[in-house]
Amino acid sequence: MDKNKFLNYVKDLDFSGISVTEIYNKISNAAVSMLNLKRRECRYATYISIEYLVGNVFYNNLMALGVLEQVTEILEKKGVNINIFEEIEDAALGNGGLGRLAACFLDSAAAKGYPLYGYGIRYKYGLFKQVIEKGCQTEYPDDWQKYGDPWSIKKEEESRTIHFKDYDVKAVPYDMLIIGKRINALRLFEAEGEKAKEICEYLYPPDDTEQGKLLRIRQEYFLSAATIGELIDRHISKYNNILSFSKYNCIQLNDTHPVMAIAEFIRILTSIYNIGFDDAVKAAKKSFNYTNHTIMPEALECWDYKLIEQILPDIANVLIKLHNYSQAEWNNISCQKDEMNSMAIFYDNKFSMANTAVYIASSVNGVAEIHTEIIKKQLFSAANKYYPSKFKNVTNGVTHRRWLQLCNKELSALLDDSAGKWRDNIHLLKNFIVSDNNIKEFKKIKALKKRQLADYILKRQGIKIDSESIVYCHIKRLHEYKRQLMTAFAILCIYYDIKTGKLTDFYPSTFIFGGKAAAGYFRAKGIIKYINEIADMINNDAANDKIKVVFAENYNVSYAEKIIAGSDVSLQVSTAGMEASGTGNMKLMMNGAVTAGTMDGANIEIVQKAGKQNNYIFGATVEDIEKLVGTYCPVSFLEKNPKLKYVVNTLIDGTFSDKGKGWFEEIYNSLTKTIWHRADNYFVLYDLPAYVETLLKVNEDYKQKDKFAIKAINNIANSGYFSSDRTIAEYAKDIWKIDSV
Repeated sequence: MDKNKFLNYVKDLDFSGISVTEIYNKISNAAVSMLNLKRRECRYATYISIEYLVGNVFYNNLMALGVLEQVTEILEKKGVNINIFEEIEDAALGNGGLGRLAACFLDSAAAKGYPLYGYGIRYKYGLFKQVIEKGCQTEYPDDWQKYGDPWSIKKEEESRTIHFKDYDVKAVPYDMLIIGKRINALRLFEAEGEKAKEICEYLYPPDDTEQGKLLRIRQEYFLSAATIGELIDRHISKYNNILSFSKYNCIQLNDTHPVMAIAEFIRILTSIYNIGFDDAVKAAKKSFNYTNHTIMPEALECWDYKLIEQILPDIANVLIKLHNYSQAEWNNISCQKDEMNSMAIFYDNKFSMANTAVYIASSVNGVAEIHTEIIKKQLFSAANKYYPSKFKNVTNGVTHRRWLQLCNKELSALLDDSAGKWRDNIHLLKNFIVSDNNIKEFKKIKALKKRQLADYILKRQGIKIDSESIVYCHIKRLHEYKRQLMTAFAILCIYYDIKTGKLTDFYPSTFIFGGKAAAGYFRAKGIIKYINEIADMINNDAANDKIKVVFAENYNVSYAEKIIAGSDVSLQVSTAGMEASGTGNMKLMMNGAVTAGTMDGANIEIVQKAGKQNNYIFGATVEDIEKLVGTYCPVSFLEKNPKLKYVVNTLIDGTFSDKGKGWFEEIYNSLTKTIWHRADNYFVLYDLPAYVETLLKVNEDYKQKDKFAIKAINNIANSGYFSSDRTIAEYAKDIWKIDSV
């Protein structure tokens, strides 16, 4: 890109009488028109993911092009504050960590010069826009494209037809540019055709009905077939030899959603190129890799045979053949019957997407050390026994360009002075040492970011918080295992102790929650209502000047940038063994927040890198929980802890109201009764006393602000390992076998 030409164009723009959106589109379109998008011939990696949480791309792309500061100055001279573009809403293409990780990977690959291309779906509304109405989550369509999508280029000429048994749709690609040392793209397919609208309308449509399940299957096949069809066609046009596909291509399946790509690959090879089934399977095994992101059953997709056969009979046929093929292989190596069942692609009239991926993939990786050990020993133990070389760990990472350089320019400037050229080599953060100057400057910066966060919350939600309070954040997708409920209980415990005079020296604290509950997740939506009831009571208590509770409405990447830069304490309190990795913990660590959390996911590695003394670890470990299963009785536990019982009873004693929805009673029953799962399935009550003690310990330590700043500095200095630059380099070397070009 000719920077001078672009900057001169911006200088010459006349902004009088045009809207923020028009200014945004003019600048963005100019940048795109000046970029060179040619692909060079080399071995490529393809990343297929059902979601990408890319955030607002305007600032990130201008930063990647090296013109953000100059554009900011030009706009200021024209009387335009560049922050006005925060009005342009984030692309609604993702939900949580899975999608944000995918976006970080694309960023790091481009920045470091690796040929990695993402493939996904161009949703019209994405997940949903979350509005909190009377404390309840309400879902509205998120029409993010109403502002335009200038950073994407429509490639109508590269469209292709996707066949279902009952109708066809056209997959039209849009390339969203990913800018760095090289320019890669996130190719998003939009469905066109008479019945295509629903396929690209929403991310994760409810699947509690047969029609909902069929729609999910259509979405996943649409993405898989469009991607595989394009990759094969491009390869044939260049090399005219389908069996050399794996020499030039490797495909990474981001969790189970795109696993039908395996069946589609085999279908094309056998039915179009007349390759024998055995050779097609061998070609697939050389081409595909699989990342497992969770051990949660709902994410380990299993689809009924009748549903796939109903709309994709050829895919059902391929999967049945693949099942029989794998069974023959396992018989030959003398697998036990129970082992074969646990690895089965087809079992109990269902297709296991995870088992399909594990069987075919040349590499299967977990996303944190503890998670990888769990999938090897528990989830895929038989496969690990017979194919141990497949299993690898690649601990997740986050892009420091967005999560440090972009969202915390003040801290970045301090690091420039203290750590050297860390922007290009994140590991140089090790040079950010504890010194009187660094302590003083870090404290100033954190105070500034907290004021900016307070201003943002006031502007966005009309809630006033004390920017000098300790800021704790629990920001992530709403799920029981992430235990937002436990944080809510802990806040109540502390609040009641303050009210009764048992706790007299508590430093003012603000607790920020953020995250969406799946539209059909009854219990998670009840937890949101409960948190907001607590917030309403505490925030409106005129005698309370110690605690404030905020639920960040419609939490997204742009909101996260403000919260992460302005937080003191990162609450990472998932039930041990449940969180595969987490990435919010890494972003917060980079910005100088200490972790208060369990020994779960990447928390373990954060503590290994930054030191237990610089974080706050509590709660049952994986080994503890294994011993508790079958013996733990939450009702007896509550009887022995009257203060906790009092707090938990607020669910049912009338302290708070769910307006007859039945949410709170259902949550209470889930904690105290065996229903379709054991009582207190996620050990919320068991870990609650230790959690409260930990929060009080944090509160006490914070009063010695220099010592607390030292903990933060040590976290920042040791956060380089958690950059997605490191993660991508490991994938590139150990799994994809691609070079930086």
